[in-house]
Amino acid sequence: MTVAAHRIATTIAMLLALALGLSSCGNTILGIGNDLGNAVDATQDAGRSVANSVR
Repeated sequence: MTVAAHRIATTIAMLLALALGLSSCGNTILGIGNDLGNAVDATQDAGRSVANSVR
């Protein structure tokens, strides 16, 4: 393998690893957003239940 071919192969491998890492971060961020959204919804529902029971 020539030096140029080795350098190209290394660059491609690094770009693939970077793309995989970024896609994993994206999924984690979306998952956290969904969890936080569900927590907010649950808190709002609990607040409505308390308000309705007081009436």
